[in-house]
Amino acid sequence: MDLAPQIVTERLILRGHRATDHDAAVALWSRPEIYQYITGEALGTQDVWMRLLRYSGLWDFLGYGYWAVEHRETGAYIGQMGFADFKRGLVGFDGHYPEGGWMIHPDYAGKGLATEGMAAACAWLDQQQRWDKSFCIIGPDNDASIAVAQKLGYRFVLDTEFSGERTAVYFRQAPQPLS
Repeated sequence: MDLAPQIVTERLILRGHRATDHDAAVALWSRPEIYQYITGEALGTQDVWMRLLRYSGLWDFLGYGYWAVEHRETGAYIGQMGFADFKRGLVGFDGHYPEGGWMIHPDYAGKGLATEGMAAACAWLDQQQRWDKSFCIIGPDNDASIAVAQKLGYRFVLDTEFSGERTAVYFRQAPQPLS
């Protein structure tokens, strides 16, 4: 059962993950351009499989989660994006808001696809009217993700540490609901 709503943008389809995404996801997580800012190392087949299961489970457990990103023109699986609550225990930050995250295949990077997809994801989150803000964490050297976050309205709040590495926390305030 797929609980993730499908979102269609001009160039993307955000949809629930499928078992058939596994091979493409393994290939994606083997790319240094992907893992250098997230896990620090390539993920093996079992680790990627566990991520796909976790992404699917988020929707049932939290009412939000990660989408598979499909390129509309080619049908290719080109990334993952969405929201989670990973209970990271970040120093100086104790809120449990949806944490935004995104990754786009390097062959499709630099074309505004992460911004396009996450803008649609943020709009979906805002429409739920359950959270007044979301956040993301980004390493200080990840200029591309910092630029995406800023375009989405995320603003720097604090520096902290995660897994022994310096990271920054960015918040995005949801628009006020219309009265």
